[in-house]
Amino acid sequence: MSSYDVIVIGAGPGGYVAAIRCAQLGMKVACVEGRETLGGTCLNVGCIPSKALLHASHMLHEAEHNFATMGLKGKAPSVDWKQMLAYKSDTISQNTGGIEFLFKKNKVDWLKGWGSIPEAGKVKVGDEVHEAKHIIIASGSEASSLPGVEVDEKTVVTSTGALELPKVPKKLVVIGAGVIGLELGSVYARLGAEVQVIEFLDAITPGMDAEIARQFQKMLTKQGLKFTLGAAVQGTSVKGGKATVTYKLRKDDSEHEVVADTVLVATGRKPYTDGLGLEALGVEISERGQIKTNDRYATNVSGIYAIGDAIDGPMLAHKAEDEGMACAEGIAGQHPHVNYGVIPGVIYTHPEVGNVGETEESLKKQGRAYKVGKFPFMGNARAKANFAADGFVKILVDAATDRVLGAHIIGPMAGDLIHEICVAMEFGAAAEDLARTCHAHPTYSEAVREAALACGDGAIHA
Repeated sequence: MSSYDVIVIGAGPGGYVAAIRCAQLGMKVACVEGRETLGGTCLNVGCIPSKALLHASHMLHEAEHNFATMGLKGKAPSVDWKQMLAYKSDTISQNTGGIEFLFKKNKVDWLKGWGSIPEAGKVKVGDEVHEAKHIIIASGSEASSLPGVEVDEKTVVTSTGALELPKVPKKLVVIGAGVIGLELGSVYARLGAEVQVIEFLDAITPGMDAEIARQFQKMLTKQGLKFTLGAAVQGTSVKGGKATVTYKLRKDDSEHEVVADTVLVATGRKPYTDGLGLEALGVEISERGQIKTNDRYATNVSGIYAIGDAIDGPMLAHKAEDEGMACAEGIAGQHPHVNYGVIPGVIYTHPEVGNVGETEESLKKQGRAYKVGKFPFMGNARAKANFAADGFVKILVDAATDRVLGAHIIGPMAGDLIHEICVAMEFGAAAEDLARTCHAHPTYSEAVREAALACGDGAIHA
């Protein structure tokens, strides 16, 4: 029986970061992972492979729509789907292999197999039982479905199956207008599929700033995606390699059907804790299936912690990473803190969407007085030169103090630009601080500065 200071269950972004941080802090660490490769859902069947396909399909879009205008003449490229999937797989291998290298570098033992906790202080992997002073559960999440919708990962698929389709479907129905559905819907639309998105609510991207969501839907519609909003999916059936989706429109209770080659179920994710033995241990679980923890990520059972998708909060890789580091540092006796008010969200379509902090809707609900500063990318020189002038930057600040409360960006490189706002918010900056910071010209980031200026006397280039 081997003994460790810390055993981490799960090698996704939360788990592998927690393991490495524990090792950096001088602890003897092992990480349990049953996949053949490290990195969890994110690196294997989530964030990384989807970004590879988004990048490849965007390059196709550029070749088809913008190359000729720039003087790049020639035959438009054709899609070799098998090669595109091979490129995606190579991207996965490079990243998962990198985690394995980091484990060796930091002397983290990889316990290969699926773990369970027979009792506090012990982790069972296969037939072997290992001892640990501390156990961190980082078991992640799995795709959730709807009643009457049976996933076979062939015709009716989750994001996992959508990344491995044998061919580009002629017709794709996406159930759910959240991040996953819109990103993968965007990929297949660029590759020539007819894409219809069916959403229960009356707007896409639930929780997003409403103005951004409306603009985003218009842009995606212009790109060819079709939206059916306010529709409750009743079920799916598969026959002859085709899927039929039945749904009711909530406004009049009318029932409709649509037939597709592939149906992508993108209705969210749920914590994955099966087989860990938490119930027998007495670990408290919420009604939503999340492991309950305190502000140090400790469960009610001494020596057992949980982070990432397995606990409350947004199911984001970077949120899990922050919690992994904080949990490790807490175990080491430090006093870490995760600022949940400054966790950015990004949708990697084109244009990208980035957001952090409060929305107009949340501020109105609080009754808080605020100001809005906006600047369109149409006024940004580099965006115009790069055929990326759609969208805008929107900054929300406290009306009395000018302190930045949130920001929402739809436009080029929004996922990178949003972090300027994150740093500002972490330091309690005012919009004037951003406005008075010199930004290189020409860059997309100037749009952020202009939006900050718009919170005061006004933008220069608007």
